[in-house]
Order: sequence, then C-alpha cells, then structure tokens
Amino acid sequence: MAKVAFLGLGVMGFPMAGHLAEAGHEVTVYNRTSSKASDWADKYKGRVAATPAEAAEGQDFVMACVGNDDDLRSVCVGKDGALGAMRPASVFVDHTTVSAEVTREMFAAANERQVSFVDAPVSGGQAGAENGQLVVMCGGDQGAYDRAEKIIASYAKLCRRLGDSGAGQLCKMVNQICIAGLVQGLSEGLNFADKAGLDGRAVVEVIGGGAAGSWQMNNRYETMIDDKFDHGFAVDWMRKDLAICLSAAEEVGASLPVTALVDQFYKDVQKIGGGRWDTSSLIKRLRALDPE
Repeated sequence: MAKVAFLGLGVMGFPMAGHLAEAGHEVTVYNRTSSKASDWADKYKGRVAATPAEAAEGQDFVMACVGNDDDLRSVCVGKDGALGAMRPASVFVDHTTVSAEVTREMFAAANERQVSFVDAPVSGGQAGAENGQLVVMCGGDQGAYDRAEKIIASYAKLCRRLGDSGAGQLCKMVNQICIAGLVQGLSEGLNFADKAGLDGRAVVEVIGGGAAGSWQMNNRYETMIDDKFDHGFAVDWMRKDLAICLSAAEEVGASLPVTALVDQFYKDVQKIGGGRWDTSSLIKRLRALDPE
C-alpha cells in the first residue's frame, strides 16, 4: 500500500480516488471547490488538503485529473503547486487529457525536482471510472511507469506504456479522433433509420453483431433514439480534446479532414445549447437540420 494524493475530484477523479481508498492506499485529496473534497471524505476514508502542495507533501504518488493545460500547470507549478512539495523519487501521474506540449513541459519541471512524471490519460468515461474499468495510456520513463502501474490498477482494466513522455497523450488523441468519426457515423445511421421508417432498436439488434458494431453503438444507441444526452463525456470537453488533436496534427503533418468536420458539428451542438450534452448528441444536430 502507498501514500497517494489525488488532485481533482470531478466526475472522473471522484470515483478514481475512491477506488484508491477502497484498495487500502492512504489517500489525501485536493479539489479547487473544497466542498467536493469534503463530500469525498464523507464517503471514503481519507484526508482533505487545502492546496495541491499540502496534498502532495510526503506522498509516494500524486495523481491528477483536472480540466486542461492551464489547470495542470496550476496544480503542478502554480502557487502552492504540487511539484515543489513532492519528495525526490516520488511519482506524479497525470490523468488529464492535455497537449503533449504541456506534458513534456511538466515532465521537465518534475525532473528538475528529481520527481518522475507519467502522462496517463484515460478512456472509458464516467461509467468506467465508477466501475474501475478504465483504459489508461501512458508515456514516461519505464521505471516510473512500472511503479505507477500498480497504483493505477485500482481503477483500470488495462494500462499500457506507449513510449516516452507525451506518448500517452498522443495515444489519447488517436482515441478521440476515432471516436469523433464513429459517433458521427452512428448518428447518421440512426437518423437515417428513423427517417426511413425503420425501428432503430431492431436495426441495431441486427447490425450490432456485425461489422458495424461498436462500443458506442452498444452503449449509446438507446439514449440516442430516446433523445437523452445527460450522461457521459460532454461536448465542451470533446471540443477541447479535438482542438488538441487538430493542433498536434499540424505539427506532425497528419491530415484529419473528418475530425475537423466533426469538430465543427460539435460547435453547432454548442450553439443550440448542448455544450454539456454528451458526445452522442451529434444526432440532435441532424434532427434539427432535417425537415420533418
């Protein structure tokens, strides 16, 4: 068992930190909104810290799951940042989806303090976090990864190192690129079925076991048909991720025409008030566009 701090208790971080406590680790939590940290402490056995630095002091591992590049910089090297309080040979594990650029920046800042840094973005959504069934894609030094993997196992069904610092974030970009096109295709298919007078549920029952089947289809088709988008990964966060993907694509010289197009479709969803809807709400856009 280890001494672990967890920074960021959103819909992902809250249950992830809970799994660490339930696994027997000694957990200290920090959240920008302190009431969430208090709620966590009421539910799980652990300690609440007032700052990232206070949470990180004396810990073997510091895990983070915050919002974006600026949030990560803040909890790492900002006022009362965690890296300045971490002891040499400890490990910082970042589960936030951020740019590879800021990841490498924080990797260097950690190394200056003799702290290891592993980028470890996750896939599996809120349900994966709550059920301890996340997929974790990692970048960083092999030794640091080997140590962190044992802690990450508390909430992961699969954890793998893809390469040096930033490789985990690049892999997460691939994940988001694939999802964007897939959800648009699923939205178009279900919308077409409806317009053609077919029973969408019967259609999915037939095609779901064939080549068209996917996790998105199996887990989202019913709520898409029922016009319910109040769960899962929000459109606002998807657009943040796709912006990272498109920027990285320019750097590496990769063409992402479908991703760029779907990003604009998500922008349309935001315009009709769907920023907090989950990503399967692309079908909502089609329904708004198509005549009755």
